[in-house]
Amino acid sequence: MSDNTILIVDDEQSIRETLGEIFEDEGFSVVVASSGEEAVEFVNKHTPDVIFLDLWLPGMDGIDTLEEIKKINQYIPVIIISGHGKIDQAVKSTKMGAYDFLEKPLSLERVLLTVKRAIERKELQLQNESLRKETIKRYMMIGESEGMAELINQVEIAGKSNARVLIMGESGSGKELVARNLHLQSDRANKPFVEVNCVAIPTELIESELFGHEKGSFTGAFEKKKGKFELSHEGTLFLDEIGDMSLTTQAKVLRVIETQEFQRVGGSKNIKVDVRIIAATNKDLPKEVKEGKFREDLFFRLNVIPIIVPPLRERKEDLPILIDYFMNLFATEYGKPVKTIDKDAQKILNNYDWPGNVRELKNTLERLFIMVQAKVITSSEVSIYKNTSVDYFAFETLREARDSFEKDYIIKQLIKHKWNVSKTAEALQIERSNLHRKIKSYGISIP
Repeated sequence: MSDNTILIVDDEQSIRETLGEIFEDEGFSVVVASSGEEAVEFVNKHTPDVIFLDLWLPGMDGIDTLEEIKKINQYIPVIIISGHGKIDQAVKSTKMGAYDFLEKPLSLERVLLTVKRAIERKELQLQNESLRKETIKRYMMIGESEGMAELINQVEIAGKSNARVLIMGESGSGKELVARNLHLQSDRANKPFVEVNCVAIPTELIESELFGHEKGSFTGAFEKKKGKFELSHEGTLFLDEIGDMSLTTQAKVLRVIETQEFQRVGGSKNIKVDVRIIAATNKDLPKEVKEGKFREDLFFRLNVIPIIVPPLRERKEDLPILIDYFMNLFATEYGKPVKTIDKDAQKILNNYDWPGNVRELKNTLERLFIMVQAKVITSSEVSIYKNTSVDYFAFETLREARDSFEKDYIIKQLIKHKWNVSKTAEALQIERSNLHRKIKSYGISIP
């Protein structure tokens, strides 16, 4: 098969021959069929670039043939031709996926122009489909733990709806990933996904960022600008870290949710939008509501479907899968062979609680991938390059901070003494039995 093949389906031999000669003169390979059944059989085995399909055929007519072809391959452009042009037939075939409808007698210029544009459109569709698959792969939710399985199930169910979703979870746990997957699972998947990090934008600029502004509406507004609501029309708007949004802006976002319309800063015209809102926060919003820091009415509007993302320390059985995934990802990105992590090194990673969650794990693995030259990463190299700095002031109680420090300190000493409990106990100046109790209490795994 040539890279540019045209299938002509017509019961009139003269039409098949005339069109065939035209396309062959233009450098196309031509295949002909005299019936719909013959055309469907061909498409089952081959993929022509364009199909010219007569509407009136003996046996299976053009409409039925079009339907069967689209079931086999939706991306092949089908151009309907007919000597009995009717508007209703043209509309019906177009709704069923026909690229165009041409009336006989056919115009040479129109035929060639239509073929050129049909091929260009097909190539664009295939590129878009390839990009879509790459996007799905890039934002794949990784894990087989019970918590992750439940999260994936919730995303699949909620994604198919148009309801607002509030994603809650610690920093780095994957809230944006969940939002991306909700969008990809929805009917809006081919429409924009627009993200706003509410904590990263200064309070005085957040309204312009969300709603846009008119030229001259404030100092520095040299031209009209569309806001995130407008840019996400018919798609999804992801409001990340919404718990950090000011009360004033919260009120305006609530109004947009209620009315689906807004005005640009400095404007007087109402702009209607169709936007699905997904919000995320690492804060305890019910607590923020009680303290008057977050509007209760907005919380209820956003919290139609609540989704909680589990922290990495609660699904450590997913660590081996995540490690393999990221190592393969970095190998592709950096164009280098895949690196592996030995069992002792994996023990160290498993013993760590990952306060920065999956984001911290990814950063740590990328650092190891870059800095370690060998194909196998060992425990000593993990000890050197793993970021184990913990913000002890983030703990609510002294006991939590102390336990975190003690666990981390014991692991470091065990690594230093090559996991020999007796030598480690001697270095720590505690009884061996006492160290065993602490190892068991903190869930530390000994290689």
